[in-house]
Amino acid sequence: MQTLQKSSLVQRSVAAGCPRALPALNRRNNVVVKATEVVEGAQLAVTAAPLYTVAAAEGIRAALAPTADYFATLGLPSALVRWGHPGNMAVVLLAMGGYGSYLGWQIRTSDDGDMIAKAKELHPKLSLGMFFFFALGATGGMMSLIMQGKPIFESSHVVTGLTGLALLSFQAMLPAFFSDSKDARTVMLY
Repeated sequence: MQTLQKSSLVQRSVAAGCPRALPALNRRNNVVVKATEVVEGAQLAVTAAPLYTVAAAEGIRAALAPTADYFATLGLPSALVRWGHPGNMAVVLLAMGGYGSYLGWQIRTSDDGDMIAKAKELHPKLSLGMFFFFALGATGGMMSLIMQGKPIFESSHVVTGLTGLALLSFQAMLPAFFSDSKDARTVMLY
């Protein structure tokens, strides 16, 4: 059994100057409501749209819209608008991530001192570059969604993208623990 009632989040978002976020959610049949479900005698309260969807989406959309509008005037092919972001992210993942992983394994397994020294110098730079391009790619992905007229925070890819950036950040911290624990190096590899 499910009952729906309007959440105070709707009133707060309108009062905060984000009324345009609500029609976008309504169009997709994703109305901001508070749902209460009875599951095997327990009541679960969930919010259909997280706060960032209502509050941040309009601000980010407003900041990126002028640039997206400019790119829309260039007459780019729809395939490029749709597949440009995934293609660029695949190149970053495969080229930089693949070579960075190879260098990490060389540091761990190689017996060649020159190779290890070269890999220790290049691996952190390559990993930082990969993080930078992934973070920059998030902006490009949101601009692509804006150009296609889609909401920017309503896909599962937002979760996977943010999780990926969080994991890269976590891995960037691990070398600080290498001298304290050999397990930190193993965690970084796997």
